[in-house]
Amino acid sequence: MFSLKRVLSAVVVLTVASWGVSASAAPFNVGEAKCADCHKAEDAVFKKTKHAIMFREIHRKPEVKNIIAAAGGDANMRRNDTCTQCHFTMVAPNATTKPTAATGPSCESCHGPSSDWLPFHNATGDKAARNQKAIAAGMIRPEMLYDIATNCQECHGLSQAGIKPETIVKMIDAGHPAGSNFELVQFLEGTVRHRFYPPNVNTNSEMTNAEKARMFIIGHAAALVREASSSGKVNHPKFVETQKKIQTAAVAAIDAIKGQVPEAAALLAQPTDENARKLVDAIAKKDLTAQVGSLLPAKNTYK
Repeated sequence: MFSLKRVLSAVVVLTVASWGVSASAAPFNVGEAKCADCHKAEDAVFKKTKHAIMFREIHRKPEVKNIIAAAGGDANMRRNDTCTQCHFTMVAPNATTKPTAATGPSCESCHGPSSDWLPFHNATGDKAARNQKAIAAGMIRPEMLYDIATNCQECHGLSQAGIKPETIVKMIDAGHPAGSNFELVQFLEGTVRHRFYPPNVNTNSEMTNAEKARMFIIGHAAALVREASSSGKVNHPKFVETQKKIQTAAVAAIDAIKGQVPEAAALLAQPTDENARKLVDAIAKKDLTAQVGSLLPAKNTYK
């Protein structure tokens, strides 16, 4: 199964070295508190999300004990290697210290472990150059919409690369959800929205209709690629049923724009990461509201 986080971890030692700095082979999370030093408004939003609240509540759910037993490993959810991949942010003070669960999914869950990119992100000087260095060091910036969507899919689609298919089957039998019918706009415009952008840096702005339409397609492109890469690997009826629903929704969304965007047809024919990125590039400046506006989630369904 595809894992963007693991790809970034594998290449970061080479790419960062080209900027003249040393880096560990495995970047690590430094923790939400470091981000909050500067991004106070964003952090205030985070603290009210289910991602944050999860840290205090999820291990108390009655079904957790059976799911952990099915997954194997440590009986403590916050130390269980399977559970921590999605449900927690594992933070370490340095590369040689074993990370511990510090929060639920947080900043680095979406934007990548920051041990290597944070120095560039915090540096002074030319912003464009700093951003490029941060990206080379593993940062998934907000404008990297497809990469953000792919990261979301890893957990919401129950497709983490480190979880064996047979383990997923056991977890589902023990009560774990078989993935979710995750739709990107519904979530990014919901409680996790943190769009404090110039010129109104004090306003948590909603997406425009055109932005929502593009994000809708990007989310479904990522879902279609993930579904294709995991198809047939987990033979559990509930998982297969969930995958089918995800695929059907993704195909309907992307099919709606294929008359205006040739890259959409190419992705439907071959749902690969490469074709998805070509589609995302092709729609970067397009307003697809007329094509997919009727498919977008209503505000009262935002999560």
